[in-house]
This record gives sequence, structure tokens and C-alpha cells, in this order.
Amino acid sequence: MATEHVDVLIVGAGLSGIGAACHLRQRCPDRSFAVLEARDAIGGTWDLFRYPGVRSDSDMFTLGYSFSPWTETKVMADGPSIREYVRRTARAFGVDPHIRFHHKVVAVEWSSASATWTVTAERTDQAADQAADPASDSVVTVTLTCSFLYVCSGYYRYDKGYAPSFDGIDDFAGQVVHPQHWPADLDYAGKRVAVIGSGATAVTLVPAMAETAAHVTMVQRSPSYVMSLPARDPIAEKLIGRIPGRYLFPALRWKNVLTQMFAYQLSRRAPKVMKTLLRKGVLNHMAPGYDADPHFAPTYDPWDQRMCFVPDGDLFTALRSGRASVVTGTIDRFTVRGLRMTTGEELEADVVVTATGLNLLPVGGMALTVDGEPVNLGDTVAYKGMMLSGVPNFAMTIGYTNASWTLKADLVAGYVCRLLNHMAARDYQVVTPVLADPEVDTVPLIDLTSGYVLRSIDALPKQGPAAPWRLHQNYPKDVLMLRRGPVDDDVRFDRRPTHAKQGVDHQPA
Repeated sequence: MATEHVDVLIVGAGLSGIGAACHLRQRCPDRSFAVLEARDAIGGTWDLFRYPGVRSDSDMFTLGYSFSPWTETKVMADGPSIREYVRRTARAFGVDPHIRFHHKVVAVEWSSASATWTVTAERTDQAADQAADPASDSVVTVTLTCSFLYVCSGYYRYDKGYAPSFDGIDDFAGQVVHPQHWPADLDYAGKRVAVIGSGATAVTLVPAMAETAAHVTMVQRSPSYVMSLPARDPIAEKLIGRIPGRYLFPALRWKNVLTQMFAYQLSRRAPKVMKTLLRKGVLNHMAPGYDADPHFAPTYDPWDQRMCFVPDGDLFTALRSGRASVVTGTIDRFTVRGLRMTTGEELEADVVVTATGLNLLPVGGMALTVDGEPVNLGDTVAYKGMMLSGVPNFAMTIGYTNASWTLKADLVAGYVCRLLNHMAARDYQVVTPVLADPEVDTVPLIDLTSGYVLRSIDALPKQGPAAPWRLHQNYPKDVLMLRRGPVDDDVRFDRRPTHAKQGVDHQPA
């Protein structure tokens, strides 16, 4: 029986994967493609996370797609709205029929002899309403081939969030939950809640849960920078309906891009100035005389780790009202009644939420092989932040750390289409990034000091000292490189061997 073949195989049906498929439909209409999604729904992060208050921490004019703009004035949008936006876009661009759910890619093997990837996936034959009974799963191994592999699975592990080991956790009489696996039936109304963590998830959970909980305490080992932003864009509110969308929404996108860039560059070039501004922002939201240092004055510089943004200062409102509080220090252990700090202070709680971060899982954890040789991602160097040295016909999406993920995802998708069309016009079937000097000095691909990055830094590709092997973290520069720059720099193009592609069942788009 012939093996099914598609021109482009996209892994992941989240924000990046749906965007990639839409770009292919528009710009490479003659290419067949399929999207493999391990879960049972479109949306990725925005379908997986269901904790209270889940929302974007980027504005939707930049987190939304350039080809399908976000048109609402609420720019720090809630999770369900973003999920519906991604699904609506998939429907509008005819992507839905190409998605195959319950397909987890476990291994991919490149063969230069046939110029194809052989992709092995595990398909779970299980109806969505049977998801509560793992024993009913039936796993079938599925194999197909593709000419170009495009991984849009993000870089964290979907099935398991990060939770450090806490002494005494089994002694706790209450309930412990992780935001990545939020129980749909969790009732915390009128209960005392402790949220362990200080990142984006924690600062979202605290004000949301404080609306109905008896009290919410954010327990942080060390502070993060927290900045209030308007939940609605005041300029958009004035101009939507008055200026045609084809002019307005790109302008709003660029306005926010440049604002983000200014804040990031100020943080890097004048960190003391940015620290002062952030501190002043906290004090403006709190009661006179509030001491911001213990809870909102990190020891690191702004943007050494991701900034936490709160819509309309909702976290500060919850703290000011007394419905929430912050405790900064080290947890000694869980007790029957809650948490005990190393200071001896005991925090009583009925529910403890471990908002302690993510586990990184590059390229979805799939085993990557080229001509029989396993590829160690940590030994590769990223080309234009989206391809890997020595790995043919492969692209991946890794978004910005200092701006919206989709800004980079859009650029990568557009570049992949440019590259595929360049190859088709010249009858090339293979493209491989080639690093001229394998001994070149490299640095980590992601330049954050966050725990989730440092825990897995060796498993990530590296980056070199200069473009195209250097990740800019700068949208305008990437626009020039990925939209306007050459597609033939530091790569080798090849043609498929004449004997290749026998016995393949090519599926139409």
C-alpha cells in the first residue's frame, strides 16, 4: 500500500499552525498540506489553558494575524475570545478540513535518497466525550511522508506543567492544582487560596480568583516586574468605524510594535530609568505610603525575564481592596492547613495553585533524524531563527520573547512561502542551511534568565554571532530580513534524485 504524501506537513493547530496553514492557502495554493494536532481542538495554548481570568499578556493588534486583524477595542483579550478568533480564522481561510486531530508526532526521519520526511505519529482513536477514561484509548501508529516539515508546536510541554517538589505536600488537607490542568469543577468561592508564583499566570489568577474567594495570597520566592496597561485601546476606540480597516488595523499594529520596541530598548539601554518608571507605576496604583520594594522590585534588570502586564491594574486593585495580598519569601513546606514559610509564618489555605511555570519541549518532543543520524537540537544553530543548520526542508516557529508571538510567526510563515515558491520556480526540491564555520561562537537561542528557559537551555538550538544565524528580537529588522531579504544566503539548494518518489500516493490540496 502506498504511503500518503503531502507537500507540506504542519505540526500543531494552535495560533502558529493555523497562521502557517492560512499563509500556505493564500500564497502557495498549488501545494498540498496537512496539519497534525495532538489534541482534539484548534487553539493550542488558548484551548488548553482554562484557568480563571486566562487572557493575553500582549495586545491583540500584534498577537492577532496580519492577514486577519483583530477588530475589537479590547486588546488584552480573554482566552475564550482568542480561541474563537483562531477558530474563526481557520474557518474563513478553509483550513479546517486539512486538520487531523489526535495525531501526536513522535518521530521524523529525513532521507536524502528520496528527498522526503517520513513522519510517524500516534493517533488516538477516542471520541472527545470519552476523554475522561484513558483506558478506552486506542493508539494507532500512522506513517506519512512530506517534502517540507513545518513545526508549529511551540516550545513547551502540553501534557505536563512544571511543579517543583515541595516537602509535606501529601500532608496538605486541601486541594493542589496546576493552572495547566485546571479542574472544570473546582469551586473556590468563599475559600482561602494561595497562588505560588510571580509570573504572568500568577498575576492573572490572583485578581480573577479574588472576585469570589475569601482571600487570595500570591506567594512568590522573588518579585517580577508588573506593569499596568489599558485593557482597551483608546485610540482604537476613537477610530474604529471612522477609518477603513485596511488602513487602520495595520497602523494600530505598527503603533503597538513601536511602543513595545521603545520600552524594550529603554529597558536594555537605561535599566535604571525603566526601573524607576515601573516602580512609579506600582505606587500610582497603591495606597499612599505603600512599600513596593519587598514585592515589586526584582533584583534583575527589566526584560532579563518577561514582563508581567495587568489590564487596568486589576492586580493592584485586588491588593488595594484587601481581597488579595502578596507574601515574598521561601516556602519551607506544606502543612495540613497550608504553607509554612522559612520565616515560620504559616499561610492557611483551602486551595493551593502551583503557578510555577512550564516544561520546555522543543519541536514537540519528536525524535529528529537526518539520513540515519539522530539530530541533537542543542548541537544545531538556528538559521534566521526558524531553520536548523544541516537539517533539510525543515522550519519551526519560535516567537519573540519581548513582543507578541504572532509577529514572528507571521514573518516565518511568509518566509516559508517565499522559500517554497523560490524553489518551485527553479526546480529545487531541497534546501539546507549550511553553517560555514561549525566552530563559530554560539549563545543560547532564547536570551531570558527565566527558570523555565534555564532548566532546558541545553536542549534548545543555539544562535551565532551575526545574521542570518543571529536572532534579532527586533520586528522591523526581521521584516527586512524575512520579507525583503534574500532566501538563498547561507543555504544549499539541491534537486531530488531522479529515482526518488516511487510508490507514493500524493494527496491533493
